[in-house]
Amino acid sequence: MSVTVASVIDRVQSVIQDASGIRWPEAELILWVNDAQREIALIKPDSTATNTTVTLATGTKQDIPSSGNRLLRVVRNMSAASNGTGGRTIRLVSEEILDAQTPSWHDPAVTGDAKHGTQVKHYIYNDENPRNYYVYPGVSGNAYIEIVYSANPATVGASDNLAIPDIFGTAVMNYVLYMAFMKDSEYAGNAQRAGGHYQLFTTAVAGKGQIDVVTSPNADSARPGV
Repeated sequence: MSVTVASVIDRVQSVIQDASGIRWPEAELILWVNDAQREIALIKPDSTATNTTVTLATGTKQDIPSSGNRLLRVVRNMSAASNGTGGRTIRLVSEEILDAQTPSWHDPAVTGDAKHGTQVKHYIYNDENPRNYYVYPGVSGNAYIEIVYSANPATVGASDNLAIPDIFGTAVMNYVLYMAFMKDSEYAGNAQRAGGHYQLFTTAVAGKGQIDVVTSPNADSARPGV
């Protein structure tokens, strides 16, 4: 990321004609920059997608790192907690299927294919519980896997770069302008201007999501000859 917080603040101050930060202090604008980053991560979780190797907990239930807000994908087994080599891939499966075939798969004493060990074959994820997931077979020793999760954006200051991709720089600016005009919404026209900037913000973030779907390598339209 190379878009600076200072550059976003400069653009905002130019629009609100408050270059000296008298009506809207810089510190307040920076708070809204951080609010904007969190809103973007909430609306579009893959904007803060992070790959990492995690050490699994004993059993079947697992957590994403404390810096994250939701799991995006489980990728593969790894040979070590860091600088390891990739192993067997891990597939997403239906909880109902596992429960029907092996009702005791959560039990550390289970035997057969579900016997707990150090290699994961499948994982289960529920959208209603975004920070947790379950692995099959369960874990009974040192086990490491690679996951992709949506991280909470780092809190940034005036001298920092944005903690989200540069492409969202204009969306961040519009969110800050929305908050600035909402602060003075009692003045004629400011409430409408605030609404306009919030619409620009949401359109930019949602529009990015639609473009990603169309241009994804997984989309039929993006495959040569399809």
